[in-house]
Amino acid sequence: MSTLITYVNALFIVFTIVVLLRILLSFITIVPMRRSTQAIHGFIIDSTEWYLRIFRRFIPPLGMFDLSPIVAFIVLAILQGLVISILNGF
Repeated sequence: MSTLITYVNALFIVFTIVVLLRILLSFITIVPMRRSTQAIHGFIIDSTEWYLRIFRRFIPPLGMFDLSPIVAFIVLAILQGLVISILNGF
């Protein structure tokens, strides 16, 4: 069971890092993209858009600032704690 908890925790950490990369990439403008850079950029956007879209429906942007990723981080941390505590209970 400890291996499953470690695996699930690692998945949450990786997804958190990918969401953080998505936020950082939104501040960086990469004009001439190589094919490999486009693939990585597309992967990060495609793998996080479904999650961030949930929060963008409820939290409108304030000017040019999108606060939905902050709420997404908080919900992800709460969800991680709940899932890990449930798995520890088994």
